[in-house]
This record gives sequence, C-alpha cells and structure tokens, in this order.
Amino acid sequence: MSIKLNYENVGLRDHELEYVRPLAEAAFGTLTRHTGPGHEMLGWLELPYTYDKEEFARIKAAAKRIQEQSQVLVVIGIGGSYLGARAGLEFVKGPFGNQLREKGVEVYFAGSNLSADYMQDILNIIGERDFSVNVISKSGTTTEPAAAFRIFRAELERRYGISGARDRIYATTDRTKGALREMAEQKGYKTFVVPDNIGGRFSCLSAVGLLPMAAGGMDIDRVMEGCLHSCEVYENPNFLGNDVMLYAALRFLMLMKGKRVELLASYEPALTMFGEWYKQLMAESEGKDGKGLFPVSANFTTDLHSIGQFIQDGSRIMFETVLWVEHTRHTLTIPNDPVNADGLNFAAGVSLQEMNEKAMKGTLLAHVDGGAPNLIITLDRLDDYTFGELVYFFWKSLAVSGYMIGVNPFDQPGVEAYKKNMFALLGKPGYENMQEALEARLKS
Repeated sequence: MSIKLNYENVGLRDHELEYVRPLAEAAFGTLTRHTGPGHEMLGWLELPYTYDKEEFARIKAAAKRIQEQSQVLVVIGIGGSYLGARAGLEFVKGPFGNQLREKGVEVYFAGSNLSADYMQDILNIIGERDFSVNVISKSGTTTEPAAAFRIFRAELERRYGISGARDRIYATTDRTKGALREMAEQKGYKTFVVPDNIGGRFSCLSAVGLLPMAAGGMDIDRVMEGCLHSCEVYENPNFLGNDVMLYAALRFLMLMKGKRVELLASYEPALTMFGEWYKQLMAESEGKDGKGLFPVSANFTTDLHSIGQFIQDGSRIMFETVLWVEHTRHTLTIPNDPVNADGLNFAAGVSLQEMNEKAMKGTLLAHVDGGAPNLIITLDRLDDYTFGELVYFFWKSLAVSGYMIGVNPFDQPGVEAYKKNMFALLGKPGYENMQEALEARLKS
C-alpha cells in the first residue's frame, strides 16, 4: 500500500486493542454483510468493481470537450458535491494548480456559500475567457447551488446565447427526478448521474467528483485503480492486518479515554482541502445521537504558530492523526549564506523535505509528551493513485467507526434544521407559519 498506519505514539497498553477487537470485527462484518443501519447507501463499498463503465467513458469524453471549448470550468455544488473534487485537484496539482496550468482547465468552485463578493470574484477571474459549468445537485433546489447556477447560467446565455450556453452546461443530478433533471432534459444539457445508493460525502469517485477532476487534468483511471487496490487490501478480515479496522478501533479507544476532538494535521498545503473533505465525512457521519469525535484539521508547520500553544498546553481534549507525505513533487535545499545573518547556515545543504520531517518528528514528540496522542498515516506521494487509495481508506474506516459507536453513518438528519429556518425567514411558500415566530425570536 501507498498508505501506512503507525500507532506507536497513542499511549496504549498492550491489551487495549485486543479488548476492542471483537467490537471492531463485528462492525466490520456488519458493514461487509450490508446488514447495518443505512445499508441501502453502501454503493461506494464495491464501487471499484461496480461503477458504470459507460458513464465513465462519457465523463472522460466530456472532460476532453470542456478542455477544448473552455479555459475555465465553474463547478457548482455544496458539501459532498464539491469537496471531494476540490480536495483531489489540490492533492494532485497543489494549491496553485489553477495558476500553473500544467494540464487541464482552471477549475473554480461556486455554490457553497451565498457571498456576492465570492461569486463576483469568480466572474472577474474568468473575464472574457471561455468557460463551462458543471452544476451538481441531486434535487436542483438546494439554495446555495441553485442561486449560483442562476447567476452563471445567465452569464453563459448572455455570452453564447441559449443554444451556445446549452453546449457548455453539464448537469450531474438524479437519474430520473428532481428540478435539475427536469431542467436538463428540457434545455438539452449533457447529464451525469448522482447514484441513488451513494450519499454526498461518499460521492467523489462517482460522476460528482470525477468530471471536475478529469477536466482539471487528473488521471481518473489512476484514481480508480488506487481505489480498487484499497478495496482489495481492506477486505482482509484479519484485525491486525487491516488498517481500516485498526484506525477505527484506535479512534474508538481515544473516544473511550475521554478525547473529544480528532485533529487531522498535515505538513503539505496541498492537503488543506483534503482536511475539509475529511471534516464533512467524519462530522456528518458520526455527529449524531449525542455521539462522535469532533473533527478538525490543521496545516503544520503554519498552525504551530497560531493554535500550536493550545495543542501543546491547552485542555487535553484531542488526539492527532498526522498525514505525512514521504516523497514530494519537488526538491529544494537551503543555500549557504556567507553572512549568515539569519543564523540558518546550520541547515545549509539540507532539503526542505528533511527540515519538514524533522519539524514533524519534533512536533510529534512534543505533543505526545504534552498529553496529545498521535497517529501517523504516511503517504508515499501525492498523486492520482494515492488519492483513490486514501479516499477509500477513510470511507471504510469511518463506516466501521460509526457502527462501533452505534450510529447510522450514512444519514444526516441534523443538516435540515438550518434550512427550514432560512426558508421561513426568506418567505418561501409553505413556511409562512414559521416566519413570524422566528422573526420575533430574533428581535428579542
């Protein structure tokens, strides 16, 4: 595997993993047999074997067409409809992928907020260049992406006319129903499917994420090969031989020991958006029924100069899972300076990767000594294949972990509360009976 789990620094006694082994194996069996709560949403579990090959070919063809007709692709979606694709593009191409333009089009993401400034900035970045839109929504009525799609659709129609706009809009939505499906069929947009048996936060290796990733220059064949490899390796029912079960068991033990927060820490800025994807996956899956670890992410060494004090010396509520990348895309070394005004000549000739590694190891020792247990997940490199491997690793570990703490990892009942209040305050039909009461509460 390109992924290795190290749990030497979590402070466990020898017997503790053995004590939770039966629970982890039972949860793993429940998942494998499709007998647990939410089992109807396990389409991702065998995805590397079952994905629609015909649609996959259409995705690659559409990506090529986008690259031929446009310099920019605007991806419109919220939550799982954009986080995975954005995480993948930055994972492989780095945070400056749009500026470097090594391959693929520039990809910008809209529809995840209601900020006028954010939306206008994307329009300004596009300028007079040709662009296309991939709108992603199972229903087509989610407020944030619906608002963004109206704005960017209007701009496409202004530039290219209704017919020209139609050829630049790609809709990823429900197979048979919903407002976006109906609109796409009426207007003749090219369509791709949001699978019925895969929830949003598990959807990035379906058309939801694959089309933006392919258009942006990722090799989605390699992504799926990595996912398949993970799927094969993590079918192993041997507890100590399966890092999926071990990671789930370790998270469970941390929770039982009073830890309430899991901090996903990385030392590569290219993993920033992967941290955002991880937060949605973990929070929406486990944060229910008064249970679950609260997931947060941090970028080291940067955040060691901000929240590092709390991690080192604050309340002992967290443990860390460190994502460490063994081989970087580039090699740079510290040059010698005859004046040595900054006192850095002790590191002259040392590579930045080696410095980063020493910083990681020094931080790990300090945090462990300070009472923050550390797990390390080592990645061989940041490429398409490893992205597919890592996504599947987190999917399956999370599912086992959710079953271990006794929740349905595949629903999200709490997400709807804010939407109802927002609709009422906006005066959406059907919510009139709530509007007056909510406005009165806000005034008081």
